Amino acid sequence: MSAAMALATSTADAANASQELIGKSEVRITDGRMTPEALWAMGRMGGVSVSPDNKKVVYTVAYYSVPQNKSNREIFIMNADGSGQQQLTATPFSENEATFIKGGSKIAFLSSESGSSQLWEMDLDGTNRKQLSQYDGDVEGFSFSPDGKKVLFIAQVKTVPSTADKYPDLPKASGIIVNDLMYKHWDEWVTTAPHPFVADFDGSSLSNVTDIMQGEPYESPMKPFGGMEQLAWNTTSDKIAYTSRKKTGKEYAFSTNSDIYVYDLQTKKTVNITEGMMGYDTNPQYSPDGKSIAWLSMERDGYEADLNRLFVINLETGEKRFVSQAFESNVDGFCWNTDSKSIYFTGVWHATSQIYSVNLKDNSIKALTSGQHDYASIALCGKKLIATRHSMSMADDIYAVDLKGKATQLTFENKHITDQIEMGKVEERWMTTTDGKRMLTWVIYPPKFDPTKKYPTLLYCQGGPQSAVSQFWSYRWNLQIMASNDYIIVAPNRRGLPGFGKEWNEQISGDYGGQCMNDYFTAIDEMAKEPFVDKDRLGCVGASFGGFSVYWLAGHHNKRFKAFIAHDGIFNMEMQYLETEEMWFANWDMGGAYWERENATAQRTFANSPHQFVDKWDTPILCIHGEKDYRILASQGMAAFNAAILRGLPAQLLLYPDENHWFLNHRTAFCGNAPSSNG
Repeated sequence: MSAAMALATSTADAANASQELIGKSEVRITDGRMTPEALWAMGRMGGVSVSPDNKKVVYTVAYYSVPQNKSNREIFIMNADGSGQQQLTATPFSENEATFIKGGSKIAFLSSESGSSQLWEMDLDGTNRKQLSQYDGDVEGFSFSPDGKKVLFIAQVKTVPSTADKYPDLPKASGIIVNDLMYKHWDEWVTTAPHPFVADFDGSSLSNVTDIMQGEPYESPMKPFGGMEQLAWNTTSDKIAYTSRKKTGKEYAFSTNSDIYVYDLQTKKTVNITEGMMGYDTNPQYSPDGKSIAWLSMERDGYEADLNRLFVINLETGEKRFVSQAFESNVDGFCWNTDSKSIYFTGVWHATSQIYSVNLKDNSIKALTSGQHDYASIALCGKKLIATRHSMSMADDIYAVDLKGKATQLTFENKHITDQIEMGKVEERWMTTTDGKRMLTWVIYPPKFDPTKKYPTLLYCQGGPQSAVSQFWSYRWNLQIMASNDYIIVAPNRRGLPGFGKEWNEQISGDYGGQCMNDYFTAIDEMAKEPFVDKDRLGCVGASFGGFSVYWLAGHHNKRFKAFIAHDGIFNMEMQYLETEEMWFANWDMGGAYWERENATAQRTFANSPHQFVDKWDTPILCIHGEKDYRILASQGMAAFNAAILRGLPAQLLLYPDENHWFLNHRTAFCGNAPSSNG
């Protein structure tokens, strides 16, 4: 997702390149508490690449300017032990996706210096910067073939003609003609699809550019967040594996059935190697010996939060194996070992994301790391792994992890800021739910916590709905910045979250108003028993499914809470079923359409829609929504606000015309970061 966000801003950065260069910020913090200014002054770690000789690491860091409402990403290099760190670029053109090429003698990257996102190269000291591609459009990602003679890259192709295309005599016509579903997705009107292109590379420029999906109206990689991780070269540079869901319109809207295809550059033939596997199949990687492909696979069509399994196919025999079966949680990212006999991967278990290895001989799994943190990415570097790691108290930095699990921090990107901040203590608590299960809840205390005082307390409701409440660090929902305003934060791993087994994760589907809501009540009620929690000043906040949770809890909380904040939440389930774009999501989680009167699951879902319980709303509420949110339309937030006003409740509506479901603009997130404990 971070790569997609960076690419989306590259062209805009080129247009604004004349503005002041955005680089590392110096912030003075006087009282030792996290502030919005401190949070947005932090550098944000991007992609990491290891040199072929395993001696160097290149990485990117993004810096943000609230006054300019934009970001800028720069490239850095260091030795694999963390020494010799050097910034290689200092331009306003937002360099992205840096990687070593030409045997490690050059660094390739994307830059918008020429006015669009193009492929460039430079020496390892940042000199001899040279543009390699002249593509008519933005290059959104790239990968050089192992032999260095070809480049695979991503670019958009037009798949839907505009009104002006259909009616040349009306060139300024703005009407959008729609004949099928998936006309909008996430935050855009769908008119293009990303395609993989392959080009010859002579060492200085690209030629013979070929769209390997020429004439196909399908996506590869898949929107909205897919990138180069969904495409891969084979070891002999003559085949490309790519991810695609070869569907359009209504069929696309109802299905998650993507596949892994292999394109032969010599014969121009394409083979589907996952045909008959009905869920998401994504992120292929060839083994170093070229005999296998590993990829991530979900089992069931239409279920986007199904168990994300690690599969391996033997390319000679066609045998497919589910190699992560002993790990009852999602595999999030992975890389092959050099011997092709084992794979390293990251995954969440009991609310932290750790590094594991799987032995392909017997599929046995070993945990390499542990601790109160999340590993976000891994890359092999000789006899160690280069990984990014974060926690609720620290943004991403780069670590070296040996194969016994010992981690050594290599970068200290925000140390000049965090050294001035006292983070609140993060505590793991296990609670007994109303159905007798054990639930892990994170509790974040204010800095300088005094157990003899009473503190206002916030229940944090997670989105997703099946997104782990692990040791995440967020620039939008930062729990430490909430705690810094003298709140206690309660973040439960309620039903419907990965990391606690398949049954726990799936219990939320078709039951939004069920046990997951009882789990929320368990978390806040247990904490309210503590003498340092002011039970007369409890609040509740959440986004997406968390926003739905806020609206639902507002009609069922029995006066527990004194204030609610809902961000991009579902208020009216019937409208949501017809307004959203990815119908597979609505069908699976809601159980079906509201007009299916004999469908018990669907009828239970719609009977539990938050708007059905507005008559019980009795508490002040803030509704926040982005008008470019096509997942949950802004009408949901407006309707909730209107209902509160009509009920005579103190309420406020905060609308952002230029924001989507995520709220990515810097000024937007800045003004929405920290609630006040005095409010």
